[in-house]
Amino acid sequence: MEPIRTRVVAHLRAVLRIARWEVSRSAGTVDRKTVVLGLVAVLVAGGIAAGAVGSGVAIDQNLYRVGIASDSPYYDAVEQSPVLEPHPISNADVEIVVSETHVSVKDTQTSRAAYQTFREAVQSYNERQMRLEANQSAAFPVVVTLQYRERGALVPAGSRVDGGSGDGGGTAGGGADSSNTGGADSSAGSTDETGGVDVDSSDAAAADDANLGGSSLGSAAGLFGGDTSGSPASISPPFPFASLVLAFAFLVPMNFVIQAYGSSILNERVNRRGELLLVAPIAPGDIVAGKTLPYLAGTVGITVAIAAVIGGGLVSVAAVIPIGLLFLSSTFVGAMFARSFKELTFVTVTVSVFLTTYTFVPAIFTNVTPIALISPLTLVVRDLGGEAITLGEFAFSVGPILFAALVLFLLGTGVYREEDMFTQRSVPLKFLDALDSRISRPRSIATLSALSIPFVFIAELLAIAVLFVLPVDVTVPLVLVAVAVVEELAKSMHVYAAFEKARFERTIRVSLLLGALSGLGFFLGEKFTAIVQLVGLPSLTLGQAAFAPSGIGLAAAAGLLVAPLVLHAVTASVTALGASRGKSAYAFALVSAIGIHVVYNLQVVNTLG
Repeated sequence: MEPIRTRVVAHLRAVLRIARWEVSRSAGTVDRKTVVLGLVAVLVAGGIAAGAVGSGVAIDQNLYRVGIASDSPYYDAVEQSPVLEPHPISNADVEIVVSETHVSVKDTQTSRAAYQTFREAVQSYNERQMRLEANQSAAFPVVVTLQYRERGALVPAGSRVDGGSGDGGGTAGGGADSSNTGGADSSAGSTDETGGVDVDSSDAAAADDANLGGSSLGSAAGLFGGDTSGSPASISPPFPFASLVLAFAFLVPMNFVIQAYGSSILNERVNRRGELLLVAPIAPGDIVAGKTLPYLAGTVGITVAIAAVIGGGLVSVAAVIPIGLLFLSSTFVGAMFARSFKELTFVTVTVSVFLTTYTFVPAIFTNVTPIALISPLTLVVRDLGGEAITLGEFAFSVGPILFAALVLFLLGTGVYREEDMFTQRSVPLKFLDALDSRISRPRSIATLSALSIPFVFIAELLAIAVLFVLPVDVTVPLVLVAVAVVEELAKSMHVYAAFEKARFERTIRVSLLLGALSGLGFFLGEKFTAIVQLVGLPSLTLGQAAFAPSGIGLAAAAGLLVAPLVLHAVTASVTALGASRGKSAYAFALVSAIGIHVVYNLQVVNTLG
């Protein structure tokens, strides 16, 4: 026990020593331009968060000009509206004029839109004033509460939803509690002598005229773009636009962190500064961990700060940190493969665009489909909305990304050696070196196949998300082909790398053995994807097409338990035989294995109906 503890302490000391050296070295190389860029990143992220927490995206600020007297009972309603801008009545350059008896509207589309906005501003103002009343039951005799439910889970009409008591006794029909409240203003219009429209405003104030001219009450913009409780006029469907903007604020600083991280890794390779570390009695894993630790700590610190500003909790922080780890791991591998800073720039931009797309786009469907849980940002959106998140949903969103990041660090560390760091080998060759560095015996093939599952899972989920909006008749075949391509590549690339590096003999017996081990490892690792059952993804047609053929469907799990194992072993053996004969034979075998896999998937889908 004591030797293990001693070794762990020694590794930790080495990691911390490298981390301190990285911080001191990086701090000495930071110039003014870098500092300015860092400040810009902070300001951008802060501006996004502040804009979303505050009044939102105000592209229509002071859009319409209203001629109104300062002592008018409608003045406060106009002044508090972000869209309306009050002006003196004598100003001719206004869209509408509000007098004591009527509202004058020009016969233009802009003026009519301004008048409609004015009506909505008065109605909102009146409702805010009523909320100040001590007797809320008198101000709002009946309150509407909407409860959005998933398809197929609608509440029968006439049944209770909230189970509580209250004025009006709300009922549910079609998934929403329906009732109403009073107080909608109305107005009539007539054409005036100037060709405009004079609108009588007396009945517009009739409902709540006593409220106008009272104390003003500023209204905070709804974070989610809609309200689900209150008077009918105040209710609108929720859309998490502001939350998505807030979630996106987490990603902006990461792009600057990975730029600095990638430059530090590549700089050691280009200038051979990392050679001293390689000859030191320190394991490559400790070196990589120590160099990564300061940037990971910076990412965590920024994430915690942004979460504190926007009101996110522990779930938001825990969901975003794996994204940051994936950003760093992808950049690390890219920096180990790149041959120049120009290539590194291309790599970091590609990583940023791909990961931002993967994490941001699915979160748009937060209120629509379980596909949204592909992205950890969906957890952030739900956390900001105060929604409950189950352990299965959290694992489904975060698990693949976290494991993928760890595997990327493992592969990158495999080429953290002199023969790869300081040579101008092409990216494909270095990729093969990274795979080969983790192969020491035949069973290593099975281990690498199992470790490829996070990448396979991410790629298949991304394919489902991209094809989700297309007709099912088109998307199901495309998904089946995508699944076959991704899985066959994952099962065969490391086998090809092992043969190219002469790790094993190029015989039929060895090829079949490696193929069987690759198929077995992939099959065992694939069973972990059964977590999709916890979040409802198999209920979708594309979810069934992507995952049921691999043996994790609920209805036919027993019957399909052995079939996918046979499939993976056969197709992996086919590609292994091709890999043992060279590049061209491997390409032909890969196409053949994909064809076999597609036929199998189609047969299973047709059988399951």
